Amino acid sequence: MNMNRRQWMGAAAALAAGPQAWAQAAADGLKISHQFPAGTATEGDFRDRLCRRFAAELDKRSGGALKATVYPGSSLMKTNAQFSALRKGALDMSLVPLSYAGGEVGETNIGLMPALVPSYEQGAAWRDAEVGRLLSKVLDDKGVMILSWVWQAGGVASRPRPLLSPDDAKGLKVRGGSREMDMMLKQAGASVITLPSNEIYAAMQTGAMDAAMTSSTSFISFKLEEIAKHLTTGRNKTYWFMLEPLMMSKAVFARLSKAQQDLVVGLGAELEAFARDAARADDKAAADIYQKAGAKVYDMDEPTLKRWQAIARDTAWKDFGDRNESCAALLKAAQKLL
Repeated sequence: MNMNRRQWMGAAAALAAGPQAWAQAAADGLKISHQFPAGTATEGDFRDRLCRRFAAELDKRSGGALKATVYPGSSLMKTNAQFSALRKGALDMSLVPLSYAGGEVGETNIGLMPALVPSYEQGAAWRDAEVGRLLSKVLDDKGVMILSWVWQAGGVASRPRPLLSPDDAKGLKVRGGSREMDMMLKQAGASVITLPSNEIYAAMQTGAMDAAMTSSTSFISFKLEEIAKHLTTGRNKTYWFMLEPLMMSKAVFARLSKAQQDLVVGLGAELEAFARDAARADDKAAADIYQKAGAKVYDMDEPTLKRWQAIARDTAWKDFGDRNESCAALLKAAQKLL
């Protein structure tokens, strides 16, 4: 997403402030954790590359006075511990699926609400729309802030048969990725499995799981084409859009100088365009990789999407909106963008 005038001015002021402005930075720099495979600045999972770009630009624009180290593959801490650690100030930054925090902060499950976000354009609109302001306030109250709003489309990798329409779900053991996604799947007749995306390969390999829903990028990074026989892609229509933001602990952010804060916020916004382009490219790349590996590839059409959306509206959406006033307000604000 393009930076607004305030963000550009803040970033410019940070650059002009010079090395003396960075005196308050921690001696060992910022730590950025994520669960995805390690790559380089130019190759590999784009979520890892985004974090590495953030670290490199932070170093460059601060004249080497403010640094960040990336810890991929849950090497710093376990995946499901990251959000709580951000809240407590025990972790500086993380790129993690927001819905993973659903058990701790129920409102975050809107980050993977089936069929609520149908396109990258609508996802990008959240930042400055009412739903984005409401969600940011929820996170702010919990001690967390979003630096980069990263949305990803996804689909389904499966072994025994394709999972394209609701009729296909009956009897399958499926990983949906969030409580709300699981509710939709259960209504369609599936049994649900709950685990982080970096554990999907082992579960499918052993037969503990028949199918998994995740982002196109994770389909590639976790090499599920080695075991999946079918792929329903996210490159056309999909009910699976996940918010995987780059987030920062408010406690850590508060310890930075004003110039550092402006640089961090501006850089986070600047990287959103990179994330959106990379996610779109992975939607296509996943289909190509799986087809080449011998899997059958399917694209969802509008009528099929509408069938899933009808199930989601009566199950996941209703349940989420009924949880509390905050969830109801978030859902109502999100629906305004449909």
